[in-house]
Amino acid sequence: MTTTDTTAKRANWPLISLAAAAVMAGSLAALLLTAPQKDGAIDWFAPMTPGGWMAWTLPVALFFWTIACLLVTFTLLAIRFPETPRVGVLRIETTRGDRLFISLLGSAFINLGWLFFFGAPLWGALILCLVYAAVVFRWV
Repeated sequence: MTTTDTTAKRANWPLISLAAAAVMAGSLAALLLTAPQKDGAIDWFAPMTPGGWMAWTLPVALFFWTIACLLVTFTLLAIRFPETPRVGVLRIETTRGDRLFISLLGSAFINLGWLFFFGAPLWGALILCLVYAAVVFRWV
């Protein structure tokens, strides 16, 4: 195999990353453009699908958009930078994807506990979730 053959088979990662970012930004723009308006501003808690079976508000849509972006990003990272599993404090082998799943699952329980003990504004729970995710990615 010659040098030109090897170069031809390499993926253009900057272009792939830009394309993925463009798709994510385009889907975010579409969400924001389709968000319900009230008095010329985004109505954050109005249903995005009136009469729908689920309360698809803009915060719910942004939550799922964030999860989708994380999955795309971690997929690209796994393809571009393959890793070997590592053993952390839980004494199990985990990859980046495993640690993402553990942090998302734990964050769900942190939010449920926050709602039970403190109620509606979840900004404190968000901060706890970010700290928890950092700990999981560092030591698990």
